[in-house]
Amino acid sequence: MEHHPTIQELIDRYVSVSFRVHKKAETLIKGKIGDDLTNDQHYILRYISQSAECTSSELADAFEVNKSAITAIINRMAERGLIERTRDQNDRRVVYLTLTEEGKMLYQTCQEKIEQLVESIITQFEEVEIKNFIHTYEKLAAILDKKREEMEE
Repeated sequence: MEHHPTIQELIDRYVSVSFRVHKKAETLIKGKIGDDLTNDQHYILRYISQSAECTSSELADAFEVNKSAITAIINRMAERGLIERTRDQNDRRVVYLTLTEEGKMLYQTCQEKIEQLVESIITQFEEVEIKNFIHTYEKLAAILDKKREEMEE
Protein backbone atom coordinates (compact mmCIF):
# COMPACT_ATOMS: atom_id res chain seq x y z
CA MET A 1 0.00 0.00 0.00
CA GLU A 2 1.26 3.45 -0.92
CA HIS A 3 2.33 5.71 1.95
CA HIS A 4 0.87 9.22 1.81
CA PRO A 5 3.08 11.54 3.84
CA THR A 6 1.34 13.50 6.57
CA ILE A 7 1.47 17.30 6.64
CA GLN A 8 3.85 16.98 9.61
CA GLU A 9 6.25 14.73 7.65
CA LEU A 10 6.22 17.13 4.71
CA ILE A 11 6.85 20.10 7.00
CA ASP A 12 9.77 18.29 8.65
CA ARG A 13 11.30 17.39 5.28
CA TYR A 14 10.83 20.92 3.96
CA VAL A 15 12.32 22.63 7.02
CA SER A 16 15.22 20.20 7.12
CA VAL A 17 16.13 20.47 3.43
CA SER A 18 15.52 24.21 3.35
CA PHE A 19 17.92 24.71 6.26
CA ARG A 20 20.57 22.41 4.75
CA VAL A 21 20.43 24.04 1.32
CA HIS A 22 20.45 27.56 2.74
CA LYS A 23 23.35 26.95 5.13
CA LYS A 24 25.46 24.96 2.64
CA ALA A 25 24.86 27.43 -0.19
CA GLU A 26 25.77 30.37 2.02
CA THR A 27 28.95 28.64 3.17
CA LEU A 28 29.93 27.76 -0.42
CA ILE A 29 29.26 31.31 -1.62
CA LYS A 30 31.19 32.70 1.34
CA GLY A 31 34.06 30.40 0.35
CA LYS A 32 33.99 31.84 -3.17
CA ILE A 33 33.72 35.55 -2.33
CA GLY A 34 36.10 35.02 0.59
CA ASP A 35 37.00 38.02 2.67
CA ASP A 36 36.08 40.50 -0.08
CA LEU A 37 32.47 40.82 1.05
CA THR A 38 30.01 39.51 3.58
CA ASN A 39 26.98 37.74 2.11
CA ASP A 40 24.82 40.73 3.08
CA GLN A 41 27.17 43.14 1.32
CA HIS A 42 27.14 40.93 -1.76
CA TYR A 43 23.33 40.91 -1.85
CA ILE A 44 23.31 44.69 -1.48
CA LEU A 45 25.82 45.19 -4.31
CA ARG A 46 23.66 42.92 -6.44
CA TYR A 47 20.47 44.83 -5.62
CA ILE A 48 22.00 48.25 -6.30
CA SER A 49 23.61 46.95 -9.48
CA GLN A 50 20.25 45.72 -10.78
CA SER A 51 18.23 48.79 -9.91
CA ALA A 52 18.67 52.08 -11.72
CA GLU A 53 18.17 54.20 -8.61
CA CYS A 54 18.01 52.82 -5.13
CA THR A 55 17.48 54.27 -1.65
CA SER A 56 18.33 52.71 1.71
CA SER A 57 14.58 52.51 2.53
CA GLU A 58 14.12 50.37 -0.58
CA LEU A 59 16.95 48.11 0.54
CA ALA A 60 15.47 47.81 4.03
CA ASP A 61 12.14 46.75 2.49
CA ALA A 62 13.74 44.35 0.04
CA PHE A 63 15.80 42.61 2.72
CA GLU A 64 13.09 42.89 5.37
CA VAL A 65 15.38 44.47 7.96
CA ASN A 66 15.12 47.80 9.71
CA LYS A 67 16.63 50.92 8.26
CA SER A 68 19.37 51.26 10.89
CA ALA A 69 20.75 47.80 10.03
CA ILE A 70 20.97 48.79 6.35
CA THR A 71 22.51 52.17 7.19
CA ALA A 72 25.29 50.47 9.16
CA ILE A 73 26.15 48.20 6.22
CA ILE A 74 25.92 51.06 3.70
CA ASN A 75 28.23 53.21 5.84
CA ARG A 76 30.89 50.48 5.90
CA MET A 77 30.57 49.95 2.15
CA ALA A 78 30.77 53.69 1.46
CA GLU A 79 33.90 53.94 3.63
CA ARG A 80 35.46 51.18 1.53
CA GLY A 81 34.62 53.12 -1.61
CA LEU A 82 32.16 50.55 -3.00
CA ILE A 83 29.02 52.69 -2.85
CA GLU A 84 28.41 56.38 -3.32
CA ARG A 85 25.51 58.51 -2.20
CA THR A 86 23.92 61.28 -4.25
CA ARG A 87 21.15 63.57 -3.11
CA ASP A 88 18.04 64.07 -5.23
CA GLN A 89 18.19 67.46 -6.95
CA ASN A 90 14.53 68.19 -6.20
CA ASP A 91 14.26 66.64 -2.76
CA ARG A 92 17.40 66.91 -0.63
CA ARG A 93 16.03 64.35 1.85
CA VAL A 94 16.21 61.57 -0.74
CA VAL A 95 19.61 59.91 -1.10
CA TYR A 96 20.35 57.57 -4.00
CA LEU A 97 22.87 54.77 -3.74
CA THR A 98 25.01 53.72 -6.70
CA LEU A 99 28.05 51.52 -7.13
CA THR A 100 31.43 53.18 -7.59
CA GLU A 101 33.79 51.81 -10.27
CA GLU A 102 35.48 49.78 -7.55
CA GLY A 103 32.10 48.50 -6.37
CA LYS A 104 31.17 47.45 -9.91
CA MET A 105 34.49 45.65 -10.40
CA LEU A 106 34.24 43.79 -7.08
CA TYR A 107 30.64 42.81 -7.81
CA GLN A 108 31.64 41.54 -11.27
CA THR A 109 34.48 39.45 -9.83
CA CYS A 110 32.20 37.92 -7.19
CA GLN A 111 29.49 37.24 -9.77
CA GLU A 112 31.91 35.32 -11.98
CA LYS A 113 33.05 33.16 -9.06
CA ILE A 114 29.45 32.47 -8.02
CA GLU A 115 28.38 31.66 -11.60
CA GLN A 116 31.16 29.07 -11.84
CA LEU A 117 29.99 27.55 -8.56
CA VAL A 118 26.31 27.48 -9.58
CA GLU A 119 27.15 26.08 -13.01
CA SER A 120 29.11 23.22 -11.43
CA ILE A 121 25.99 22.41 -9.39
CA ILE A 122 23.13 22.81 -11.87
CA THR A 123 24.89 20.87 -14.62
CA GLN A 124 24.29 17.82 -12.41
CA PHE A 125 20.54 18.14 -13.13
CA GLU A 126 18.60 17.46 -16.30
CA GLU A 127 17.51 20.73 -17.94
CA VAL A 128 13.80 19.94 -17.48
CA GLU A 129 14.47 19.03 -13.84
CA ILE A 130 16.17 22.33 -13.00
CA LYS A 131 13.56 24.36 -14.93
CA ASN A 132 10.72 22.67 -13.05
CA PHE A 133 12.52 23.15 -9.75
CA ILE A 134 13.10 26.87 -10.33
CA HIS A 135 9.50 27.30 -11.48
CA THR A 136 8.22 25.58 -8.32
CA TYR A 137 10.59 27.61 -6.13
CA GLU A 138 9.41 30.86 -7.77
CA LYS A 139 5.83 29.78 -7.12
CA LEU A 140 6.72 29.23 -3.45
CA ALA A 141 8.29 32.70 -3.29
CA ALA A 142 5.13 34.26 -4.76
CA ILE A 143 2.93 32.40 -2.26
CA LEU A 144 5.14 33.56 0.63
CA ASP A 145 5.00 37.17 -0.62
CA LYS A 146 1.21 36.98 -0.79
CA LYS A 147 1.01 35.50 2.74
CA ARG A 148 3.16 38.34 4.04
CA GLU A 149 0.94 40.96 2.40
CA GLU A 150 -2.13 39.30 3.93
CA MET A 151 -0.51 39.42 7.38
CA GLU A 152 0.25 43.12 6.98
CA GLU A 153 -3.32 44.04 6.05
